[in-house]
Amino acid sequence: MDKQRKFANVSSAMPGPKTRELLDRRRQYVAQGVGNNHPLFVEKAEGALVTDVDGNVFLDFAGAIGTLNAGHCPPEVVEAVKKQLDRYIHPCFHVGMYEPYVALAEKLAQITPGSFPKKAMFMNSGAEAVENAVKIARKYTGRTGIVSFARGFHGRTLLGMSLTSKVKPYKFQMGPFAPATYKAPYPYPYQRPSAMSEEQYAEFCVGQFRDFLLTEAAPEEIAAVIMEPVQGEGGFIVPPKSFVQGVWRICRENGILFIADEVQTGFGRTGAMFASTLFDIEPDLITLSKSLAAGLPISAVVGRADIMDAPNPGEIGGTYGGSPLGCAAALAVIGKMEREDWPGRAQRIGKTIRGYFAELAKRYPAIGEVRGLGAMCAIELTDPLTGEPGKELAAQVVRSSYAKGVVLLSAGVHSHVIRFLTPLVITEEQLREGLDIIGEAIAEHQEEAVRG
Repeated sequence: MDKQRKFANVSSAMPGPKTRELLDRRRQYVAQGVGNNHPLFVEKAEGALVTDVDGNVFLDFAGAIGTLNAGHCPPEVVEAVKKQLDRYIHPCFHVGMYEPYVALAEKLAQITPGSFPKKAMFMNSGAEAVENAVKIARKYTGRTGIVSFARGFHGRTLLGMSLTSKVKPYKFQMGPFAPATYKAPYPYPYQRPSAMSEEQYAEFCVGQFRDFLLTEAAPEEIAAVIMEPVQGEGGFIVPPKSFVQGVWRICRENGILFIADEVQTGFGRTGAMFASTLFDIEPDLITLSKSLAAGLPISAVVGRADIMDAPNPGEIGGTYGGSPLGCAAALAVIGKMEREDWPGRAQRIGKTIRGYFAELAKRYPAIGEVRGLGAMCAIELTDPLTGEPGKELAAQVVRSSYAKGVVLLSAGVHSHVIRFLTPLVITEEQLREGLDIIGEAIAEHQEEAVRG
């Protein structure tokens, strides 16, 4: 067994026999394009702990890519879903309406940012929410153009890929892509020119966006701008507040709708219920999914009532959109979040993570930057010899952390960023143990890189 720890408990012989057997079956029957970060088959999971089919126990610092703010199998959500199962599973809202759909729409209209009447509609995934937000924006404005941003991620559907930046693995040889989509520059504060102050850099980035609307896409043709308040797959990049506000104001000046893609940032992750409020903006439309329902597939578009009502009956929706099970789970999640102050938890978790790696960075220069909002944190790694993006170092840290009992993910265009998406129910002891494991992996592999 590996070094004795209180929570993580893994065998040095991973993958175990049951995992190897399942891997063989997976290779035979599951398409190879369905990626996997680790050779991990889950047997059970609770809170921030995952147990695999061979009995190995892991600390979960990935949270199903930000889906499990509530943790694995929160009892309140499990109970709500069981009760719903006893009533009905899926009459389809288009055929036989049901109260949980209306209750969830009402609740989201109440808690999402915006001092105006709001309405909601539901689908199954974040990509579907993006697709429908774009449809609604085009219908309302009568325009076709959609602007996203460099390094943004908005899904794997045709339109989602078209709005997404990273070519491999998401877009390579998958074109042609949807027309009338444009990508504007997005700030990268870590790469800010040294001659510029933070304020000057933000002004420069807003100026770039204004120029973009002169050189790439006329504002009169743009239906909406879609932005992640904090970029997720792009590397957990936090833009200057004045940049987000500047883009939002330009949209308002030109009749362009502002869509906040809060699929990953929503539901307490950034230290606020929704990240948009941290930037003091009121999006016209918000896309939500991931931690909305503790892992059950449901997504939402919430926005200004007049905009949401632009499509005619039948023009938005879908057979499984807003399933009763997903709605019941989401209502239980929101209730739990409000009772337990998830935003406050996220702030404390983020403070611990950033503080830990800020200290570690003093000893290990491979940690180029420690950043984040709330518990949506990341460290950017660089090659200690060349200063180039530390893609291989990040991969080694992810692999070594897994081997010692921490499930971890990378991010960024160069896959050189380590991102942290722990369930917000993680205990302080669990968090500290996981950070120590990751810190040991960074120390080990930076020293190897320096020695060559």
